[in-house]
Amino acid sequence: MSESYDLIVRNATVIDGTRAPRFEADIGIISERISRIGKLKEKGKVEIDASGKIVSPGFIDAHTHDDRLMLSAPEMAPKSSQGVTTVVAGNCGISLAPLVLGTRPAPPPLDLIGDASWFRFASFSEYVRTLEENPAATNAALLVGHTTLRVATMKHLDAPASPGEIISMKGLVEEALNAGAIGVSTGLYYEPASAAPTEEVIEVCRPLSARKALYCTHMRDEGDRVTESLEETFRIGRELNVPVVVSHHKVVGTPNHGRSKETLPLIAERMKAQGIGLDCYPYCASSTVLSWHRTLIATKVLVTWSKPHPEYAGMDLAEIAEKMNLSIEKTTQQLLPAGAIYFSMDEADVQRVLAFEHTMVGSDGLPHDAVPHPRLWGTFPRVLGHYSRGLGLFPLETAVYKMTGLTARTFGLKDRGVLKEGAYADLCVFDADTVDEAATFARPVRPAKGIEAVIVNGAITWRDGKPTGARPGRVLRRGPG
Repeated sequence: MSESYDLIVRNATVIDGTRAPRFEADIGIISERISRIGKLKEKGKVEIDASGKIVSPGFIDAHTHDDRLMLSAPEMAPKSSQGVTTVVAGNCGISLAPLVLGTRPAPPPLDLIGDASWFRFASFSEYVRTLEENPAATNAALLVGHTTLRVATMKHLDAPASPGEIISMKGLVEEALNAGAIGVSTGLYYEPASAAPTEEVIEVCRPLSARKALYCTHMRDEGDRVTESLEETFRIGRELNVPVVVSHHKVVGTPNHGRSKETLPLIAERMKAQGIGLDCYPYCASSTVLSWHRTLIATKVLVTWSKPHPEYAGMDLAEIAEKMNLSIEKTTQQLLPAGAIYFSMDEADVQRVLAFEHTMVGSDGLPHDAVPHPRLWGTFPRVLGHYSRGLGLFPLETAVYKMTGLTARTFGLKDRGVLKEGAYADLCVFDADTVDEAATFARPVRPAKGIEAVIVNGAITWRDGKPTGARPGRVLRRGPG
């Protein structure tokens, strides 16, 4: 008896997300799952002709700050336009929940994802419920942020948490995990969390152990003390007996250029004894809150937003200082609160980290910046185009694996990240000859080149260069393994 398919992607060159060689096939989808991969004689209710195109699993963005974007712009254009079908949100210790700020301003770095009005979820389950009742175009795997927990429970953020405050935070972690969070993230690099000693982090994260949930971290230091910070991260994982993910691994500041030759072997060695993952974005510039001390390690600084001076968004900090007739330090103070892009990495390190066998791809884009880093719109096509096709850093099969199968396995997202019969129908159709970023530092809000169609849970979310309006995304839980 012949099956009736809801959607058939015909004449595909399939790269399945496992690093296996590509092959030719049709893909038959029924409801939200892949039913058949092979030569299909039946007709589909909807058909996409993928002749001459690659069909891969939809990309999984390992590192996002899309917590608010899923609610404020649920078509998720910055991500859908580059083939992303799942985002991992709540990174760097910053999550929208559980926190009600009321009349209090959102302290940095929480202000990277929204003003006080967005921090209105008293529990993580309330945030999850809101996302499930108002789905986005992409799936989401959610982390609960340690900085958010500190702001929600502590009186003095510039000190270690008291025993009572640790108990309160542990309770919130337990509630978040029960509601569907896949782990806890920290941003120990940032001032509100940098006051937390290692022991505080371990105790707050105790509820992770029973579930083998993830510990993801923007480490305490990515510069002079990068190896110490890696060791602290690994210690936290060992004490809790849980897998860890090193967020956006990099080495910053000219004196540290080349130190990926030191950090990557250390990570590889520690991987032999414990579960470790890492992600990176394919650029030499980072982006976060503006602060004077961060400008000191950068060769160039671009302002992405400024509350008191929105007119300077997108401009070079040195030019702004000239206009204001002030020193860089005083100019920085005048612009706060603000965000910035910092050029502080070496291209050789970026390529070394990206090519490392275990590195996933994450955008770390900040969707609410007035003039964002181009990684928000360009990360995944840049890896496929510039780094794989252009520089030959790795084959296309490897590039896809770093964005799909590897990421799904690291985060425990069952039946995602691979094209196989029975898996969820999250797919990206792209042109291997033309796919690339269109976003630049000068013009960062531009959809990628070469992305033909994007499918999430069997529904087409992006086609003909624009969102379709479909919003089939789900909140994903962490599966076994």
